[in-house]
Amino acid sequence: ESRLRIFRLLVRQGPDGMAAGDIARALDLPASTLSSHLSVLAHAGLVRATRHSRSIVYALDAAGVRDLLAFLMEDCCQGRPELCAP
Repeated sequence: ESRLRIFRLLVRQGPDGMAAGDIARALDLPASTLSSHLSVLAHAGLVRATRHSRSIVYALDAAGVRDLLAFLMEDCCQGRPELCAP
């Protein structure tokens, strides 16, 4: 649930992303918990981290998100996107 909340927040932030501390405050998450979640999302290729002076700014990794969506539409739906339609 927390990773999905982080992902949704970063979608709204756009390509500029958001500093880790700001994410923690916005979602009321402890820094250590947030760090763990961001690490998992980065390892999955869904977010990227960029150092800006003393802050680390996280933003969506557009290529990783595209790859995930392509996988979901092609592989999970067995090449039939109509199977995944709501």
